[in-house]
Amino acid sequence: MSDPKEQMLKIGLPKGSLQESTFDLFRRAGYHVSLSSRSYYPSIDDPEISAVLFRSQEMSRYVEDGVVDVGLTGYDWICENESDVVEVSELIYSKAKLVPVRWVLVVPNESEVTTPEQLAGGIVATELVGVVRRYFKKKNIDVRVEFSWGATEVKARLVEGIVDVTETGSSLRANNLRIIDTIMTSTTRLIANKAAWEDEWKRTRIEDLAMMLTGAMDARRMVGLKLNVHDDQLADVLALLPAEKSPTVNSLAEASWNAVEVILDEQVERKLTPQLKRAGASGIFTYPLNKVIP
Repeated sequence: MSDPKEQMLKIGLPKGSLQESTFDLFRRAGYHVSLSSRSYYPSIDDPEISAVLFRSQEMSRYVEDGVVDVGLTGYDWICENESDVVEVSELIYSKAKLVPVRWVLVVPNESEVTTPEQLAGGIVATELVGVVRRYFKKKNIDVRVEFSWGATEVKARLVEGIVDVTETGSSLRANNLRIIDTIMTSTTRLIANKAAWEDEWKRTRIEDLAMMLTGAMDARRMVGLKLNVHDDQLADVLALLPAEKSPTVNSLAEASWNAVEVILDEQVERKLTPQLKRAGASGIFTYPLNKVIP
């Protein structure tokens, strides 16, 4: 158990493509993270949390070894390192979108290759060497998997194939590359060191952090919706709201008028608002959310 006089949770934050989106997620969760130029030690406005930046590729190893108690990294790098850690929660965000990323097996458009089996005897370049080797071994395909020091797309015409990461596929299409298989799908995970997870104080702090980050993730897809409606149209307006939601309804100072408030998925709200207006709602406005805790 942690010494009550020295209670500190050490957290590893991802450096690189996920850095800004992670800092934004922490801000939404209520933690202000700041970083001075060229520093690897961000400041967090919580005296019981200290942070350090690591590359996502090495994060799970540092968590497993206890260099930090908890960290954020992709499921892909946990698998690549075969790290023995506690997966606390899944946080579906990437550097650009709220979607998983995919590691895909790719060849040039002009290549005659259409299946992984046709790469037998060839070379495949990737940064995710361990996972890709295990993929081909499971399929009993003899290929040489070589490590790529970045700019993997450029090498697609120098070797038989590449395995690269993509969110939308737009970069692959722009380079006239074609996907022939998906190696794995990955999302960001909050992971913990096993010894830290067994420490009561640290586990509580980690669970609290996971709750706040998950709430911030959920809120990115949601908006609050408020409107006014007369008694005569109240039933019609409530009937339009999703059945699984329970709106708050309060009487206004003006007789026979009500204020209705509900939390909705942003994509549902944009389709629903015109219908609510036609049903008699007025004074409709929406607002963004920082956290949604069920």
